[in-house]
Amino acid sequence: MNQLLQMGANTVLHSPKGHVAVSYEISNTIDISLTAFLLTDADKVQGDSGIIFYNQPTSSSGVATLIPPVNLGDTKVHKLEFDMSKVPQGITKIAITLTEDNGTGFSNVKNLKAEIFTDNNSIQLTPSSFAKENGIVVLELYVRNGQTKARSVWRGFDSGLEGLCRNYGVEVESEEQISPPEPKTIAQVPKEPIKAVTVPENNSNQTVVSTISLEKVKGNISLDKGQKPVLIEKTPEITATVSWKTGTDYDIYALVYTKDGRQVDVAMFGAQGTPSLRQFGNGAVEHMGDVGRNDGPIKTEVIKLRLNNDILAVVPVVYSAQSNGTGSFYRYKVSMSIDNHRGTSVTISSNNANNNDTIYTCVPGILHNTPDGVIISPFELYSKRNSERRPKLKMGPSNMVEVIMDKGPVNDYK
Repeated sequence: MNQLLQMGANTVLHSPKGHVAVSYEISNTIDISLTAFLLTDADKVQGDSGIIFYNQPTSSSGVATLIPPVNLGDTKVHKLEFDMSKVPQGITKIAITLTEDNGTGFSNVKNLKAEIFTDNNSIQLTPSSFAKENGIVVLELYVRNGQTKARSVWRGFDSGLEGLCRNYGVEVESEEQISPPEPKTIAQVPKEPIKAVTVPENNSNQTVVSTISLEKVKGNISLDKGQKPVLIEKTPEITATVSWKTGTDYDIYALVYTKDGRQVDVAMFGAQGTPSLRQFGNGAVEHMGDVGRNDGPIKTEVIKLRLNNDILAVVPVVYSAQSNGTGSFYRYKVSMSIDNHRGTSVTISSNNANNNDTIYTCVPGILHNTPDGVIISPFELYSKRNSERRPKLKMGPSNMVEVIMDKGPVNDYK
């Protein structure tokens, strides 16, 4: 059964479990993110665990899970799965919001709509027009008298994600700390090789650790940001190949984290206090050479990995200096493929990049070196606007390596 829910109206859902899909027409001028807030009766979160976004896509209770967006023809679809029967104690409502992170606002978003799906039923929600708003509360899911209900809201803000966070009681120290396109810290790698990856989830009172069991995959695999890591066979030589459409000059380098706690930058160009280095560990990590501009449709740079026991993690980085005539990672379709040359290739694309030409650094993913194989995790991290700093690696809590954007040395002028 299909139903249309007007703005301001509410309705009872046929099931406490389902999903919300938000869709709109794809455009190079817009960059939209979906964020959900788990709220108390006072319309406030209980802590950092109450905000669900791509860097924390799943609530510990299982009440909400954010699925990576997909492109269907000329339409982009964001999806949030929910199960209101798993609402944690003290939480009564989920607010589902959108932010436009490219600075143009929702006035330029075409064919925007939301749908709620439960069992074989769907409810469609459509907004009125927007002006300069860059943040929207789309709808609310809540429990009332034992029934799961939905309310169509479509309320706009002109202060983006920061305004939404403040509205729901999330402490905001700076825009970079809460903005999904420019996260500071992510990505964690086991210090001691194990057969599973442990992923800490932020909680206001304690650290909750969930375990993701991994099995080796084969064939051609495509990973999106937020998806489960995969384990591939570790072969004598693995190649990390970054490709992009011709028209700009990207440079590829690798950050290596060793067992003795060092970060080694394998790069064809230097940074402040960090000299250029083509290979490390007698070729354990080797850059195969800088590729300049050419007339071909696709350009590539390659880093070869001959992993030994001294290497814990390798982080390939894509960089475009200001002097190179930068182009956005979105427009030039940047992607990274990891190939073990035994029938397995894993690709991570810049599907979540925006059209901003002042973002110079992208970290597609990270490779974890373990005795059981190489764990590949998709992250698709981007630097702050106008930042020429490299990422920095450090060992964090629970013997986990952290990738911190914009905290390393400034790249040399190229």
